Amino acid sequence: MLRRACAIALVVASLPVLAQTAVPDLRGTWKGDSESVVWGGANPHHGKAPKDAQYHGVPFTLVVDRQEGRRFSGTFSSSRSTEKIVAVISRNGTILVADDDGYTVGSVLAPNRIEFCYLKSGQKARIASCTELTKQP
Repeated sequence: MLRRACAIALVVASLPVLAQTAVPDLRGTWKGDSESVVWGGANPHHGKAPKDAQYHGVPFTLVVDRQEGRRFSGTFSSSRSTEKIVAVISRNGTILVADDDGYTVGSVLAPNRIEFCYLKSGQKARIASCTELTKQP
């Protein structure tokens, strides 16, 4: 009886670890609005900005059209621009994305919600932006 109780306790204790290693299926269409601060020159999604920091909100669509295990690809777009992306999901669940001119770090918030945070730093433009995206039915 004691062995059985120990075995059950071990299985129950390992469930969170097993859940963390499951790779989410991100294929499909995701939509959300960014919360961005932009300084300096033009950005394809935010347009031309004055020299002072400007706060923007831009609707974005992520379409993940291919996923193999932890790797996926697709497009990230606004009404002004579309970029091809490639990405991986780390073993700890962090989503790492590369696009035409920058990098995005993301996380899974729920089975149907993810967040992407983008940073770009340069002499002519700086951007910090987070977008919570919801999977569309």
